[in-house]
Amino acid sequence: MTTQTNRPLPTLTDVRKARERLDGIAIRTPLIRNQRLDELTGGQIFLKCENLQRTGSFKFRGGYNAVAANLDVARAKGVIASSSGNHAQGVAEACQIFGVDVTIIMPADAPQSKKDRTMRSGAKLVEFDRYRDDRDAILDDLATKSGALKIHPFEHPDVIAGQGTVGLETGEQMSELGVVPDHVIACTGGGGLLAGIYLALHENYPGAAFHTAEPFGHDDQAKSHALGKRIANEQAPPSVQDAIITPLPGEASFALLKGQVGAGLVATDQDALNAVKFAFEELKLVVEPGGACALACIMNGALNVTKKTVVVTLSGGNVDSKMMAHALGV
Repeated sequence: MTTQTNRPLPTLTDVRKARERLDGIAIRTPLIRNQRLDELTGGQIFLKCENLQRTGSFKFRGGYNAVAANLDVARAKGVIASSSGNHAQGVAEACQIFGVDVTIIMPADAPQSKKDRTMRSGAKLVEFDRYRDDRDAILDDLATKSGALKIHPFEHPDVIAGQGTVGLETGEQMSELGVVPDHVIACTGGGGLLAGIYLALHENYPGAAFHTAEPFGHDDQAKSHALGKRIANEQAPPSVQDAIITPLPGEASFALLKGQVGAGLVATDQDALNAVKFAFEELKLVVEPGGACALACIMNGALNVTKKTVVVTLSGGNVDSKMMAHALGV
């Protein structure tokens, strides 16, 4: 199957190839369990800690795989990508590893810490207004003019395949522990992470339900999957969960997940901040609000997980000190 961009959708074989490229480069992040969280939710909760991944989020996996799989073009013409921050850092880090020039299109209101770390990896930034400008149009225009390798944060098949390595690792870790997941929940913007995880896990765990986790008012994934077609958010409010704000589900990820996901879950900003605080105080982990959305969705009761085994992604830890202080109430 292909999307309207005429790119073939990634497969489990592509995810396995990505795993080979990332071997020794990406971190095999831990899958942890916390007694307090189990008590609060009534379930058996396993947290996949991608906040501990290189560059602080799972996005390094997809960014590196896309550059590595298309290295001839990247070296000849450079790379251009768009991102609210985590994909930016992942792609920039990958380009620095390979010695490739990279330009990143970022929202002007992205956290300064994410901008700084992206530039630290050698990227040139082009800023835009996320509520007024068309990010994809800017990306397409600059890529066409430069001939650079365009790495979209969730439409590129090599990006989705790279994110799928989160699922391969999770499956191995669950097998080592001798447990089978009833639910798998991923923080969801464009859907590349959940689509990749689904590719990696659904054959071995056919009984597992896969769920999107989104900010309140930005639940385009939940609405789209409920209707069976992609729809955009209308007048979506600003959110501290900036890492997973997208106007519309990704075409490729939606095609992969259509008819395959359970109920879409939603967390308010306060829910996400509560999850950030819980992760800091109880798990001893630093997690950003968008990266804590899936955790927030089991803490707020959006999904009944009583006596269920649940995998939850902590998808990113790139939070600045002001936001962390806000979450902690200090």
